[in-house]
Amino acid sequence: MKNTKAITKADEYRFKLSDELLLIAKEELRETQATRDHALQMLRDWAEKNPRIVKIRMDANFFLKFLRAKKFQIPVVQENIERYVLLKNAFEGAFKNLDCRLPKMAKLIDDGYMFALPERDREGRRVIFYRPGVFDLREYTNADMLKIHGICYETLMADEENQIRGYIHAGVGTGIGLPYLTLFTIKEAVRIAKNGEKILPMRHREMYGCNINPAMKIAVDFGMSLISQKLRERIRLYTDIKDIELEKRLLPKEYGGEMPMAEMIRLWKQELEAYRSRLLADDEMAVNLSMYSDAAKEGSVGALKQPLNGCTGASDNSTYGLAGSFRKLEVD
Repeated sequence: MKNTKAITKADEYRFKLSDELLLIAKEELRETQATRDHALQMLRDWAEKNPRIVKIRMDANFFLKFLRAKKFQIPVVQENIERYVLLKNAFEGAFKNLDCRLPKMAKLIDDGYMFALPERDREGRRVIFYRPGVFDLREYTNADMLKIHGICYETLMADEENQIRGYIHAGVGTGIGLPYLTLFTIKEAVRIAKNGEKILPMRHREMYGCNINPAMKIAVDFGMSLISQKLRERIRLYTDIKDIELEKRLLPKEYGGEMPMAEMIRLWKQELEAYRSRLLADDEMAVNLSMYSDAAKEGSVGALKQPLNGCTGASDNSTYGLAGSFRKLEVD
């Protein structure tokens, strides 16, 4: 089928990673050459036939980050991809123009708001390090926070090893107090948590938090209530960073590691720059917003529970290339 909606080429994929990653992909993600080839073809056909999709990437890397995050459950992946593009279109201020060179983004990066540590952990996973205390409420908005997370996550998700191995999150809560609760309303916080967990194609393996202000306990407990039981079981909170169950050598020198944080940030900026042009080109992806309900465009929690193939303008009997209906699936 000719890909008339493609903004990138429907390339022929070849697995070029290590034998270890080949085995992990097979055992943990149900990925083999046969399942991968079949899934890529199905997704390309589905995207081409789906009347709500206007423009989309057709390259294997784009589709594989969703397939691997959802263990090749194609119905879930199709829903995931469409919601992903929908939110990029519906909330352009936060999810488009993800440019690391924008002045506010560049300053947050230089200040070390969040960055990936240069070395992988003993299981080969990238560690994302957070210092939310440098987010100055007088200087930045909640859209700025969403945008910097988008820039960092999108850059990491493009790496195939990260797609397969997953991520570790580690944060230091120093400097965070009650005023930070004004960044998002309760409704916004709930929608961000629910949409982020459901739509963002990332395998969150472990999460560590430390130095959290006791006054923020209610907020932390509320945040924990918004995520799935599976993710809650992967979160560990500590009073001091010295106690976290993470290889200390990986951390910035200022937090007990070996490499100075400034050098880590310099290396991270190189990664961001290397992916910058591809990330900005993703703004070409588009859906027909008029074919979605207001609730779906707003990312409401209720809309997340309804399959998009039931949206206004969609055919009641068509799944656009999918054999079978959407169903509830438990995925990692």
